[in-house]
Amino acid sequence: MHIHALDPGYTHSERSRANFRLAAMTSLGFVALLWLIPLLGWGLDLAQFGIRPREWGGLPGVLFAPLLHADFTHLIANSLPLVVLGTTMFHLYPKAAFQVLPAVYLGPGIIVWLFARGGVHVGASGLVYGLVSYVFVAGLIRRDRRAVAASLLVAFMYGTLAWGVFPINPRISWETHLSAALIGVILAFAFRNRDLPPRVRYSWEGEAAEGEVEGDLDESEPQTDGYPAADDTAPR
Repeated sequence: MHIHALDPGYTHSERSRANFRLAAMTSLGFVALLWLIPLLGWGLDLAQFGIRPREWGGLPGVLFAPLLHADFTHLIANSLPLVVLGTTMFHLYPKAAFQVLPAVYLGPGIIVWLFARGGVHVGASGLVYGLVSYVFVAGLIRRDRRAVAASLLVAFMYGTLAWGVFPINPRISWETHLSAALIGVILAFAFRNRDLPPRVRYSWEGEAAEGEVEGDLDESEPQTDGYPAADDTAPR
């Protein structure tokens, strides 16, 4: 498979660097919110607001469960992956992110409420699994270097998360993990043509497409696409 080289005018632009900083700050801000909630609710049983399958009183947990964690160990386990994956998602797939993130935030909770075993399900691991599967699969089916590199990085850092989709530990909400991962895979295919960065094009590619030859054009010289520089758990 041929991997496209990306237009350096896009990937190395000041706007691209600013977008990366914004993506990192947004992800850090969300994780800070996750830490603020248990600190403000110290001594309270916040887990009661989690998802309780097939109980009407547990339905609001679809909205609140990703913000709650069983304990600080649980929260710590999700914090770094959310920063890394959130930054990657917002930076590489900024348009798709605004549809993928709501889907992997709410979708697993709805499935858990409908089909999961009893108990109280809390935690942001659905977001982690949804983003891992999206970034990994998107890198496999796209042909730009950044997407492939992100896919390999995710596989290296979080490949062991695959065990979490199996009912091995009764205290882990594998239903959340599995449903989120499937949603991420489906969306990676559905949005495979979104957020495609401009790539370097060579003169022979244009000739093949247009069926004409520019006699004074050096075929070894890379040409860009003409884009402007991018200023542009069951309970624990």
